[in-house]
Amino acid sequence: MRYLAFATDYDGTLAHHGVVDGETVDALRRLKASGRKLILVTGRQMDDLARVFPELPLFDLVVGENGALIYRPERRETRRLADPPPSSFVEELRRRGVEPLAVGQVVVATEQPNERVVIEVIRELGLELQVIFNKGSVMVLPSSVNKASGLQAALDEFSLSPHNVVGIGDAENDHAFLSVCECGVAVANALDAVKQRADHVTEGRASVGVREVIEALISNDLHALEAATLRRHSILLGHAGDDPVVLSPYGSGVILAGPSGGGKSSLARGFLERLADQRYQFCIVDPEGDYDNFAVAVTIGAPDRPPTIGEVMRILEGPHENVAINLLGLRLPERPEFFEQLLPRVHELRARTGRPHWMVVDEAHHLLPSSWGQVDVTLPQALTSTLLITVHPEALAKDVCNQIDVVLAMGAPADVLRPFGGKTDVSLAPGEALIWSRRDGPPRRFRILPGQLERQRHLRKYAAGDLGPNAFYFRGPDGRLNLRAQNLAMFLQIADGVDDETWLHHLRRGDYARWFKTAIKDRELEAAARKAEALGDKPAGEGRRLIRDAIEQRYTAPA
Repeated sequence: MRYLAFATDYDGTLAHHGVVDGETVDALRRLKASGRKLILVTGRQMDDLARVFPELPLFDLVVGENGALIYRPERRETRRLADPPPSSFVEELRRRGVEPLAVGQVVVATEQPNERVVIEVIRELGLELQVIFNKGSVMVLPSSVNKASGLQAALDEFSLSPHNVVGIGDAENDHAFLSVCECGVAVANALDAVKQRADHVTEGRASVGVREVIEALISNDLHALEAATLRRHSILLGHAGDDPVVLSPYGSGVILAGPSGGGKSSLARGFLERLADQRYQFCIVDPEGDYDNFAVAVTIGAPDRPPTIGEVMRILEGPHENVAINLLGLRLPERPEFFEQLLPRVHELRARTGRPHWMVVDEAHHLLPSSWGQVDVTLPQALTSTLLITVHPEALAKDVCNQIDVVLAMGAPADVLRPFGGKTDVSLAPGEALIWSRRDGPPRRFRILPGQLERQRHLRKYAAGDLGPNAFYFRGPDGRLNLRAQNLAMFLQIADGVDDETWLHHLRRGDYARWFKTAIKDRELEAAARKAEALGDKPAGEGRRLIRDAIEQRYTAPA
């Protein structure tokens, strides 16, 4: 199940003229019976809310006063998330005749057009307060408090991620919390600005729209919205021409396969970094220690210290940490056994919290071989939102291959696709991959987008490292010279010193553009070199400056 919590605004969404009708209360009861958490996110104060909504105990938590406090209806407990307003502020508003004026535990509320006086008093007293609008209402809160911050505090109590939440609302103050929910819904009567930014707009107004979403959650976990409205969460893999190539962040069983040294690690690390950027949690099973010191994950296990399943699960219990499990401390026959014990524990956590959002299994042919004895987890569930990485896809268990939705092939794509029933005659260049989906038609070739850490490593290598046999040699027209530029820094240094005849000899032959394309693998530097070539008979210094500027802009003046 993807959506484990339902967060709803009150006025104009759940309630019409302050009242929640019986049909909507019944729908909330059915939703709660499905195992999902119910969270009410409102600008109202708690005493006022309890007076107008006697069914408040249906909700597991209430985020009140526009994010300033959390209320547990079952225990009637309130936890304030911010300090109350300064008495001097409230007194000054009263002195200036601001009416109506409601003072909660944290919030101070009035109505338009009193915001002009409110802002003036905030400025005169030098207070760190913000003004939030809710249609005609005006709320004053500490600068860091809104419905999004309140919802996050509520989710932390359940160890849930916003990626497992559906939110629904109608007004300006709902923007913040709808934007952090995996699926943000606007009811049909919502403000146009809210509709424009929502992932989905209901057909029904207010409570009718709420019931519409509840029924879709119960029947199919909002599956129908996945392709049409949730593209903002897609994870970028690379580009086919100008078109982005993406993976859905939920549901797919994916295999990444190809020969050693073919670029699988670069593609996988880029994918994982972008998962981390969007705060999806992942767990890497790493038999060879390839993800040690991976900056976006906590590494457990070492060659002299095997990991334990207990410490893995302790890290994963919190929604904000990723884990890489180094299996080098286990003997080869022990690794599949460890994996079989880990998988049901991860599946149980996923059933309860929706996390980790992704499982990544490196060297998958060792952990899921053709002789694999399935653990006590149904295979489609076990492979949901799972990335398997292998050099030998043909060695995977047949049942595993049958459950793969998407194949990412590198090196020899025809060999990779064969075990999954796919075919291609496409050949790939370095830095390219092929994506094939059982549902999306023919394979597509694309250029991979490495992770930021990988790009930084390559930038350092090209700028100041040693490219070995890929170094550039300034030899001149008669081969009189043999000046080796092992990196871009040395290239610039030599380029400044060689005579114009030597410089132009290599420029006119296209040597610089070819080196930038094949050795540096930088299309923008190649384009700059082609522009320099097109200068024709203009002085050599102009071409030098053009190429130097391009290198310094891309590689931060390595010389």
